[in-house]
Amino acid sequence: MRVIYNMASLSHKLQTILRNALSNKTSFAHTTFFRAFTWSASRLQLQTTQGTNANVLIGDVDRFGGVTVNLVESDFTSDISEGVFCNLLRDSLTRWRTEGRTAVWLQVPISLSRFVAAASVQGFTYHHANKDRAILALWLPDGQSRLPGFATHQVGVAGAVVDESNGKVLVVQDKNKTVNAWKFPGGLSDPGENIGTTAVREVFEETGVRSEFKSLLSIRQQHNHPGAFGMSDMYIVCRLSPLTYDINFCTQECLRCEWLELTELAETGDTTPITSRLAKLLLHGLNQGFDKIDLPMEELPAVYSGRFYQLYHRKLPQAHEQRPEDEVHRP
Repeated sequence: MRVIYNMASLSHKLQTILRNALSNKTSFAHTTFFRAFTWSASRLQLQTTQGTNANVLIGDVDRFGGVTVNLVESDFTSDISEGVFCNLLRDSLTRWRTEGRTAVWLQVPISLSRFVAAASVQGFTYHHANKDRAILALWLPDGQSRLPGFATHQVGVAGAVVDESNGKVLVVQDKNKTVNAWKFPGGLSDPGENIGTTAVREVFEETGVRSEFKSLLSIRQQHNHPGAFGMSDMYIVCRLSPLTYDINFCTQECLRCEWLELTELAETGDTTPITSRLAKLLLHGLNQGFDKIDLPMEELPAVYSGRFYQLYHRKLPQAHEQRPEDEVHRP
C-alpha cells in the first residue's frame, strides 16, 4: 500500500513539472507525450495491493464473492478513450475470474458515460440507474445469471386518521382527478423511510393535521401499474391517531378535505372501493376494539450489526410473546 501511495505522489509531482514545462508548447508530439504519461501514471494508481504488477481496477469484494468497482473513486484522466478502458476492464475480468469471483458491479458516473459502451463489449448490462450514475452488472460463472433484479415496486402509504371520540376519519379529494372521490391522504414512501413515518408525513403535508402511527391496516398489491412506470405497486394503509384537528389542506394537491363520519364513508358512492372497504374495517375496530383489526409494529435488532427492522403482526397473548434476544435471526 505504501508503494502505491509513493508512486501516486511521484506521478502527481511529475505531471505538475511536465505541465509547467509544456505550458507554452502546442505541438502534437508534446501533447501526445503528456497524455501518454498521464495515462501511465493513472494506471499505477489502479494496481492491486497484492504486490503484483497487473493493471486491474480496484474493487470491494462483498460477502457473496462479487466485486464492486466505483469509477467515481478512480483517478481517470479526462482523455482516456473507451478502447483503453475496455482493455483495462478486460484484464480486470481475467484477474477476477482467476480469483473465482462471482459477479462484477460497475458504478459509472454520468460524466464517464462513454465507458458504458466499452463495458457492454465485455458483456455488462444495465442493472439500474439513479440520479448521476448507472450501475452495470456482469455474472462471471458459467450458466444463467443468479444476480438479483433491481427493485420492482414503488410503495405508496396512506393514513386513516380516526377520531375515536366521534367516529370521524380524515379524508381528502385529490385535485385534477377525473373523478373526485374521497380517499385517505397519502403518497409515496421515501427511500429509507418507515411506512408509519410516511403516513404521518403525508397526512400533515396534505391536510395540516398532525398525527401519530398506531398500526398497519392493509396492503394492496397491483402489478403493471401505469403510475409506477409499468412496474408493481404496494399501497399500504395505516391507522393513525390525531394530535391536532384543525384542517389547513394543501390546495395544490387537494380539492377538498374534511372530517367525515365513518358510517357515511362506508356507504357513499363518492369514494374508492379500497377506501370503502377500509371504512367498514375501521368501523368494526371502533365498535369491537382496534385490537381485532390492528397489525401493530415492533422494532427488533437485525442480524446485521447495529441495524434494526420493523415487524408487523397481530399481537400475541403475553404468555406467548417471544423476547427479542431469543429470536433466531436470519438475513
